Amino acid sequence: MAPHHVLKCCQRSLSWIPVIFINLVVGWSYYAYVVELCILTIPNNAEKISYLVVFHLFFIMFIWSYWKTICSRPANPSKEFCLPKVEKEQYEKEEHPDTQQEILKKVVVGLPVYTRTGTGAVRYCDRCLVIKPDRCHHCSTCDMCVLKMDHHCPWVNNCVGFSNYKFFVLFLAYSMLYCAFIAATVLQYFIKFWTNQLPDTHAKFHVLFLFFVAAMFFISILSLFSYHLWLVGKNRTTIEAFRAPVFRNGPDKNGFSLGFSRNMAEVFGDQKKYWMFPIYTSHGDGNSFVTRLVNLDPEQIAVGLQINGKSSVDCAASPKHVLGDTINHIEDHQDGSFDKTDVAETVTVTIESES
Repeated sequence: MAPHHVLKCCQRSLSWIPVIFINLVVGWSYYAYVVELCILTIPNNAEKISYLVVFHLFFIMFIWSYWKTICSRPANPSKEFCLPKVEKEQYEKEEHPDTQQEILKKVVVGLPVYTRTGTGAVRYCDRCLVIKPDRCHHCSTCDMCVLKMDHHCPWVNNCVGFSNYKFFVLFLAYSMLYCAFIAATVLQYFIKFWTNQLPDTHAKFHVLFLFFVAAMFFISILSLFSYHLWLVGKNRTTIEAFRAPVFRNGPDKNGFSLGFSRNMAEVFGDQKKYWMFPIYTSHGDGNSFVTRLVNLDPEQIAVGLQINGKSSVDCAASPKHVLGDTINHIEDHQDGSFDKTDVAETVTVTIESES
């Protein structure tokens, strides 16, 4: 048991190496740009001040979003997704998988869970002992189930998921702008040092290396940032992009897509004035999500939405079953029509086509 704890401690310590590396690079870039370039190399005061003001703006937003991504604890399933005591004892005593699934199916009836495994079974985590909410996955590195898990990022030593996905996207955006600004403003002095138009001082190494590092990081981050913007627009996680979520009537890669504007609001919130700041504004609680009816085109004008398995009447009668702010998605549409069926209780919402 002791060696196991020592091993875990070592793993946790080593996992901070990428974070330390990033902070060392950022710290050096700050010194190289502010001291070696702006203070010691640029002769024009107006140019020097303007560079420093814009640089510090990007630097503050970059560091802010980066550490918000690191420090935001991954969100876990709520207690209602744990098995009740009786069912838990039955599940643990039962050895046959089919019988265990029957137990899970009885429990999941009262939960807002629509996705299944590839074989159609209820998604249950044997390590966390919880029924997995939609879009929730177990992270082997963090050893926990993470709501709307996207991926585990070693550069932030944290799981990127429901609680910090907005911060992660902003971190990519501001780090890209930070690198782009450095590369753009350093370029002319890089050329002057390279062609010996400026005296050969110790600043030469910092300026030359700063340009190469900034340009390299900008190119690598640009592709990653573009990919995650595409994911936000489609309302998918990285996991869902590689493996479509399986609903009760089959897989559907667009199962959670509500149209571009609603998909953006899912991550960044309704108030656009807060989009650029690393403060939490995402919709819901991560335990339940508004879903399209499978096999419908997300760009169609009429979109069927399932709201936690309840009709509008049932939701009004039993508000405790409504998780997150999914009902707000319905109230935002002016001309919504509601239709309860016998096969599946759904809410049909008319959404105006986006121009």
